Amino acid sequence: MIENLETLEALSKHGTMLAASTELRISQSAVSKRIAVLEKYYDRKLIQRKGRRVELTQHGKRLINRISPMLSEIRDLFADEDFSGSGELTIGVSDAILSSWGPRVFHCVQSQLPDVRFTFHTHRTPAVLDRIRSGEFMAGVCTGSDRLDTDLQSEVLAQEPMVIIQSGQGVLDWDKRSPLDVISIEDYSGAWRSFRTEVRRLQIRRVVSLESFFSVAQMAIAGWGHGMVPIGVAETLGVPSERLINLGDEGLVRPVRFVARKSTYGVPVVASFYAVSYTHLTLPTKRIV
Repeated sequence: MIENLETLEALSKHGTMLAASTELRISQSAVSKRIAVLEKYYDRKLIQRKGRRVELTQHGKRLINRISPMLSEIRDLFADEDFSGSGELTIGVSDAILSSWGPRVFHCVQSQLPDVRFTFHTHRTPAVLDRIRSGEFMAGVCTGSDRLDTDLQSEVLAQEPMVIIQSGQGVLDWDKRSPLDVISIEDYSGAWRSFRTEVRRLQIRRVVSLESFFSVAQMAIAGWGHGMVPIGVAETLGVPSERLINLGDEGLVRPVRFVARKSTYGVPVVASFYAVSYTHLTLPTKRIV
């Protein structure tokens, strides 16, 4: 019965028979058979087709809302088996982290946990949190505030300074007491929500918002305006330090957080990843601290 419920969950997440079958590593006909068994058992129609896509009926949605947390708990039970320095860990990581300093840090972590098989997925922070809740990811490294659901727990790994890339990499004469117009990340970003109060305090005015910090940086480098990005993004793109205005000393940072469900926080493989990551991100030589 559990595999049938997991199949319905996969359909709810992906919306097509093909995508669900790919995730579950079964044929599309097997997906259909499992759903048919569920519909017969509950005597309810659980899915409906709309073109090539599949949507859950109201009964299907009610069932998923009820059983998804239980499926997550069941996955946790298997993850919590005896752990002796080996295992598999699926981690969701914010885009800007995995595109900048993340690979270097995670490689250091992997070298200290050689028997752990890591699988990384990159998404925006809200998507990472959603997949942690569903049990698809065991943990996440992302940015944003600590205002999380009661079923999630987070710890700050580091505070990454925000910097201003001067337009066209020129020279900016800003005394930090007058308003400054910048290009930066959009409201949907967890990072923006975490530091927008400090942005207002420093009289920094976002006049253009983009979906990616790397897009912001590239626009600033090209001369479209001053760009406000995490320091790791600027360094990855090779922006000289003398062309950056570091706002970290002014309290403008983005918190880098380790997030997991409370039920999995104590799982040895998750706890080990957190402990080793924290060590690497708090060394004095790490500039993002």
